[in-house]
Amino acid sequence: MSTFKGSFSYSVDSKGRINIPAKMRKNVSSDANDLFVITRGFESCLFIYPNDEWAKLEQSIRKLSSSDPKHRFVMRTLLQWATEAQLDGQSRIILPKELLQFAKIENEVLILGVLEHIEVWNPRMYDEYIASQHDSYENVAAAVLKPTTE
Repeated sequence: MSTFKGSFSYSVDSKGRINIPAKMRKNVSSDANDLFVITRGFESCLFIYPNDEWAKLEQSIRKLSSSDPKHRFVMRTLLQWATEAQLDGQSRIILPKELLQFAKIENEVLILGVLEHIEVWNPRMYDEYIASQHDSYENVAAAVLKPTTE
């Protein structure tokens, strides 16, 4: 199982490559074999899944119903953008041009660990996302992270 946390600022080279931070690489499961799947995320970011975590997501996708229009939309959108990337000898992966354009990524990126996947953001877009939240972190956390009573 791969697990990620933290945030890192990096640059994108002229070929669209980014480094996967060392602190994140050490948390990639050996089952991933240095293979990642990159796809469109939410709110103009990219999702990067190690191959083992992508396989789990695929199992969830397979349970969706192709007769349900919302399910088809999610399947098509997620899989349309999905592409595999192998970690190179310098711990970089190539972000496809179409995905860079989708996320409005130019020279700099913010890399966030979000448990089973990594998010890649244009730092300006991430700042806009945070600023657009209508409630404080504390209020949202209080509502979302309520202890369950069992």
